[in-house]
Amino acid sequence: MTSSATPLRLSTADAGFEDEFARRLHWSAETDAQVEQAVGAILADVRRRGDAAVLEYTKRFDALEAATLAELELTPAELKHAFDGLPSPQRDALEAAAKRVRSYHEAQRRASGESWSYRDADGTLLGQKVTPLDRVGIYVPGGKAAYPSSVLMNALPAHVAGVPEIVMVVPTPRGEQNPLVLAAAHVAGVHRVFRIGGAQAVGALAYGTQTVPRVDKITGPGNAYVASAKRRVFGQVGIDMIAGPSEILVLADGSTPPDWVAMDLFSQAEHDELAQSILLCPDAGYIDQVQGAIDRLLPEMPRAAIIAASLNGRGALIQTRSMEEACAISNRIAPEHLEIASRDPHRWEPLLRHAGAIFLGAFTSESLGDYCAGPNHVLPTSGTARFSSPLGVYDFQKRSSLIEVSEAGAQALGAIASELAHGEGLQAHARAAEMRLKR
Repeated sequence: MTSSATPLRLSTADAGFEDEFARRLHWSAETDAQVEQAVGAILADVRRRGDAAVLEYTKRFDALEAATLAELELTPAELKHAFDGLPSPQRDALEAAAKRVRSYHEAQRRASGESWSYRDADGTLLGQKVTPLDRVGIYVPGGKAAYPSSVLMNALPAHVAGVPEIVMVVPTPRGEQNPLVLAAAHVAGVHRVFRIGGAQAVGALAYGTQTVPRVDKITGPGNAYVASAKRRVFGQVGIDMIAGPSEILVLADGSTPPDWVAMDLFSQAEHDELAQSILLCPDAGYIDQVQGAIDRLLPEMPRAAIIAASLNGRGALIQTRSMEEACAISNRIAPEHLEIASRDPHRWEPLLRHAGAIFLGAFTSESLGDYCAGPNHVLPTSGTARFSSPLGVYDFQKRSSLIEVSEAGAQALGAIASELAHGEGLQAHARAAEMRLKR
């Protein structure tokens, strides 16, 4: 028996809309206390015992036994072998996607990732020096899940940023290796790959062990244990973000085939029962057509049960008074993926301030952004697009300020610094500036 999906139907004109809307949006990001406790113990053990602890947890959780952690490292030759063994359509698709992702991030680096400086009239030099991180770690889910696209999206911007060493960890339960993931690591130029996962892999990257080198930043998605571990090691290392369930919001004016919109809603709902798919549209008749497409297409989907649970539990079809109101509601939601399914998407795009990625027009399905359009698919979720950005070249760089004050500049700046330092009661600051003043 196929599951049915009836997303919550709302109208902004209804008296109870705000309360219903708030309940549908709510998602608790609180991690289960048992997960937190287990992760804390694993991280402490990895920090204390290094390789031995990682090997023990890998045997316990992944049923993968090895005498040394070095046995769980894959060589570049093994990655190339995985690539060479793929059917040619998969090889071609990987390389084409990698080329587009690399090109996009190279443009991003040129736009915002270069050092710069200028001199004042008195000869003082001011500027910014941009340098890459020395070593980063990328976490890639393994086992039944295969996410070669995540390898490309995490490794390629790090490469473009100039990171000299990229270390990847991927669990291989019972020794099951996904050739597409390994081939993606080859295409993306990952330097080292360890077949470990979970909180123990995050700990190994954060603290370093006898075999796994310590990194400066950890990026990439994972389950609740991985998310909890990333949260706990932040401060020892940088992290990209703590991601919640996947989200899509479609703004529709009724001009896009309803089957297309229904499938776009499915595309995120199939990730996970907690994923959220929402349609905003001023046309009630069109919303009926989308619901009809959902009913007709759902039985065809291999992951129908997951899609149905997601749409029934967190999905919504919302009739708005206008497209302008739909844009205003979208800004309140700040979705991970935002599709403008409209004849004239550029009319509405200027009204949209908060979204991880904006997909313009009927032909721009969110799935193209996930795999091969070029922009990064690692995006802020749970409303955090209000203040954070997609993963990019800038996440693998850091900036240092450059200051070179001339003798003439020291006279003007020294007087200002002295005055302010005395006002703060920091006499040594003031004296350091005053010593450089001409008497």
